[in-house]
Amino acid sequence: MRTRLLPLLIVLMAGVLLALGFPLAASLAAAQQQRVVVDRIDDTARFAALAQYVNTDTGGEREGTLKADLLQYQQVYGIRAGVFGRDGRPIASAPAGWRLPEGGEATTAYREALAGRRSHDPRQIWPWQHRRLPVASPVVRDGDVVAVVLTDSPTGAMRSRILRGWLLLAAGELAAMAVAVMAAFRLTGWVLRPVRVLDRVTHDIATGRMKSRVAAAGGPPELRRLARSFNEMADNVEEVLDQQRAFVADASHQLRNPLSALLLRIELLGLELPEGHEEIGSVQEEGKRLASVLDDLLGLATAEHAEAHLALADVAALTAERVEAWRPVADREGVELSYDGVAAATGWADRIALSSALDAVIDNALKFTPRGERVRVGTAVAVRPGRVEVTVADGGPGLSGDELARVGDRFWRSPRHQNVDGSGLGLSIARVLLAQGGGGISYAPNEPHGLRVTLTVPRTAP
Repeated sequence: MRTRLLPLLIVLMAGVLLALGFPLAASLAAAQQQRVVVDRIDDTARFAALAQYVNTDTGGEREGTLKADLLQYQQVYGIRAGVFGRDGRPIASAPAGWRLPEGGEATTAYREALAGRRSHDPRQIWPWQHRRLPVASPVVRDGDVVAVVLTDSPTGAMRSRILRGWLLLAAGELAAMAVAVMAAFRLTGWVLRPVRVLDRVTHDIATGRMKSRVAAAGGPPELRRLARSFNEMADNVEEVLDQQRAFVADASHQLRNPLSALLLRIELLGLELPEGHEEIGSVQEEGKRLASVLDDLLGLATAEHAEAHLALADVAALTAERVEAWRPVADREGVELSYDGVAAATGWADRIALSSALDAVIDNALKFTPRGERVRVGTAVAVRPGRVEVTVADGGPGLSGDELARVGDRFWRSPRHQNVDGSGLGLSIARVLLAQGGGGISYAPNEPHGLRVTLTVPRTAP
């Protein structure tokens, strides 16, 4: 979520900075050019005052003064300047021989001055444009425009100042962007920290660690309120589950004594009936099946209520030990039970819980594997997810795709296997026992036939 929210905030802040930066850059360039234009207007106004009576000066002193000032002005500032009559011919210019340019902005400025308007808003010159800046002022005598003063300035210095201003502006924008990025990191961290905690606690509860709770500290008020509501919900769910487990455990325990007495009475009744009575045997079998279901219910309730005592364990050695413990049962059933895997594989597990889960899975595999087939048990280390995997592959009839989706549900059994002894709780108990320690169980078809059950435990402490 952070990888989606953080770029969005950065893009929005960058857009705001750019939206402010471009108009500011344009305003800075316009201000620099306007300052140059105002300075040139002052210069042309001064030359216009000198040139106002040049044509009426019989002695030529004013014309000589005007030419000298224009020449000095050109030599000092490098700006071409001239006074041009209404016909466009130069009255005085510097450098000598400079003529009115034909076409372009200089001609436009000259024509505007002939109409009695000073140059006040020439077209903007950008740093990459190597253009000159013409500014013109009219020479007015007795209310009539008799000549035009025109300056043609180089723009290198002005463009350099604009570029320096832009560089400073860009540096400021980058600094502001860096501050904005840091603020975005802090903001997203502040907003998403409660979400990450909530996600972690939700995962813990989903994997069986019902005691996990969210510490409602930091973050927006709405998320803090959500954390408190989540804790209240988790407390209620845990209380309901505890009541359910207690009820199942108490019911299973309380039913065992009446059921044992009932089975004893049925057995005594069977002694008084004639030999070969089939119904009494069926009743005894159903009673034993009910006792087995009660035992499994009590085991499931105990497994869900108990806390895992995790420690580093050699999963490979423990698996090999359980295989040897079940070998007499396999020999009795005519099933070949073998172990092949790594010699040692350490993982974090509750030894008793893992042993019980292995017993449930191996027992299930031996039940459904016909005589003459094999059950293979193996141990391997999955490096990338950091887990130790124990696989139990049987040679039974296997399960269909729909059945694989339901295997492990409480009391579920395949309709094709209803004649096999069992309560449908063995794999459910194995799943609960593994989940208590951060492990899991999965199911897949075995080739060429059968079911492959994979038990996993973490290699690092959950």
